Amino acid sequence: MIRRRIQKLASQPPRPVAAPLAPCRFLNRALSFTSAHAAVPQINASQVGLAGDGRHVRAIAAQLEAEGILKINLGFQDPSSRYLEHMLASLHKFHNHRLPISHSATRGWFWDVRPAKTDFQGSQQARSETMEDFPWHTDCSYEDPPPRYFALHVLAADRFGGGTLSVVPVHRVVESLDDATIAQLMRPEYRIRIPVEFLKNAECRHIDKPLLLRSATKASAVMMRFRADIVTPLNATAARALEDLQKQLKYKAADAAIHLTADRLPSNSIILIDNRRWLHARSAVTDPCRHLRRVRWDATPVW
Repeated sequence: MIRRRIQKLASQPPRPVAAPLAPCRFLNRALSFTSAHAAVPQINASQVGLAGDGRHVRAIAAQLEAEGILKINLGFQDPSSRYLEHMLASLHKFHNHRLPISHSATRGWFWDVRPAKTDFQGSQQARSETMEDFPWHTDCSYEDPPPRYFALHVLAADRFGGGTLSVVPVHRVVESLDDATIAQLMRPEYRIRIPVEFLKNAECRHIDKPLLLRSATKASAVMMRFRADIVTPLNATAARALEDLQKQLKYKAADAAIHLTADRLPSNSIILIDNRRWLHARSAVTDPCRHLRRVRWDATPVW
């Protein structure tokens, strides 16, 4: 149903916004994150119709291309994520973004990120459906290729101080590695297990891929796929390189991470992230009512 609705939206021209619009601009005020000099760019969306406004969507596309991260502050309640749905349709139609990917063989594009003890969205409980912490990773590292972008719509933030989303730029981690380690991480000598809840083909349960890959369109850019609990190095050299990567990630996370606590990423906000330029993590959830909605998609060219 969602697929048909977004395809229909993508084939329609942007709908006019009922009220006059204030200029679409990024907020200049930097947020006071834990890390020094760290700020996430923001844009306001006062009404759902802005998801079809050319200037508004163009600003979103430009910011994602430039920085790979953007926070959207919604000025209205949107429990069905209609703004996000319409905005993705506009990115697809006018900015060469692809329609969202399915999370599994049984789930559609949207995945509800909330604690669950029963009634899992997949065949088994996903890590995102627990209250445990989720160390540094990129989404869908078991996909080939991993999706370019993902978004999280905060429907109910953690009221008790947990569930903090943290992000760190991939380039800050890679720049601290020596050339030999980078070269090794670019070899397809890492077995990446596909979590059972995300299996799309029962006969394909893992992929053998590199953890780093150079961009085909940006000579100096490097893409990372990483999730430590599902990666197995296939030889001793690969294991040493993985160990070096994890060590540098630990150091750089302490120095360069941005921590989006509930007061900085509150209910009724959306965070858009380039999955290949940013790693992310989540602290343990302390509120069983915490609820985010996730969607993933690609862009053309893929990277």
